[in-house]
Amino acid sequence: MTSFAKPPLPAHVPDELAFMLPLFARKVVYENPQDVLIPAMHAELPPVSYVTNIFPGDQPGWLLKNAEDVQAMLRDPDNFTKNGMGKWAQNIGEDWLVIPTEADPPIHTQYRKALNGHFSPQKMFAMKEQVRERAQSLIGAFRERGQCDFIADFSEKFPIYIVLDLLGLPQGRMTEFLKWEKELLHSNDWEVRGNAVRKVKAYLLEEIAARREQPRDDYITKVLDFEVDGRPWNDDEVLGHCFNLYIGGLDTVTSLLGNIFNYLASHPEKQNELRANPSLIVLAVEEFLRAFAPVTVFRIATKEMEIHGQKIMPGDYVAFSSPVVGRDPAFYDDPQEIRFDRKAAHMSLGSGIHKCLGMHLARLELQIAVEEFVTTLPEFRIKDGFKVPYYVGNILHVPDLHLQWDSASA
Repeated sequence: MTSFAKPPLPAHVPDELAFMLPLFARKVVYENPQDVLIPAMHAELPPVSYVTNIFPGDQPGWLLKNAEDVQAMLRDPDNFTKNGMGKWAQNIGEDWLVIPTEADPPIHTQYRKALNGHFSPQKMFAMKEQVRERAQSLIGAFRERGQCDFIADFSEKFPIYIVLDLLGLPQGRMTEFLKWEKELLHSNDWEVRGNAVRKVKAYLLEEIAARREQPRDDYITKVLDFEVDGRPWNDDEVLGHCFNLYIGGLDTVTSLLGNIFNYLASHPEKQNELRANPSLIVLAVEEFLRAFAPVTVFRIATKEMEIHGQKIMPGDYVAFSSPVVGRDPAFYDDPQEIRFDRKAAHMSLGSGIHKCLGMHLARLELQIAVEEFVTTLPEFRIKDGFKVPYYVGNILHVPDLHLQWDSASA
């Protein structure tokens, strides 16, 4: 499951705690990592380990595998900063931050005060019919075919339609936006990632300038009126927030949907449980968030400290891997079992001050996607002969998923 990393290592890292882990190999495999790699990590790894390939570009950081340790870290912004954590601006020689994701208190508090109302449960619920219409339209295009390419036909398009509608960006450029998103989030090559950052930045700056020139009824226009410290947001802050929505809105829900529907297609009894009782879907989505969360994110240690007796130095990256934490057997009873009555807390949408800004929209999108599939389509399954690929990396996802069903009963 693991391989020991080769020296040289930093002086404070013991050889026996340094690993290269296949979960972060950034490649396609054909063995489900949620069933194989993650349980093995919980069985074999110490509570804190130094993973030399955990950050894009095969850069190192500490992995906390236990949910309790991760929760303590997420609730401790004094000792674990997010400032510049993603290295997006740094990669192109700049210093703007992704807002609010890379901001720390006290200014983070003011950013969230400006933002939270726009992503409140009430505001997101008001989008319910718009979200449902998008799902129904996409499903309607393939319902009678008896099969679909789930990623290309549904999960890539569905959340992106919603985010582009929100931002007032053109749906016609979706293919180009998806290309940039994959280069940003799924490449291990820092030159490729940097070029994508430049493209997205240039495009967003054009859109922001257009709103300054001619305001519209969209979210980007609203951002121009946000204030912090009694002043309007500056150009870097507006860009940083729009960049945050771009990378967050165009990938995470897509990755979650692929993981969830791969499971449902492989477990017809679970589909039928929801089909027979759609009222279970809200709780089912929380269980899916626990079990199929895709993202590994990071904090940066601000001072020397110890975790489980291991020295962590200032500047060290410390990882929160939601796919790993969601399967922690010390925190969840039988974590490999998917139970719609579990009602267990999870950290898949974050915890503490950096809890996901778009969590209510993400939940709405997931609930509606599941509901529309199980109430519109008959029992679906993995297409005959199709071998499901899994991408292991910082966003654990199914890059290709072909489903089929009995079209005569659709």
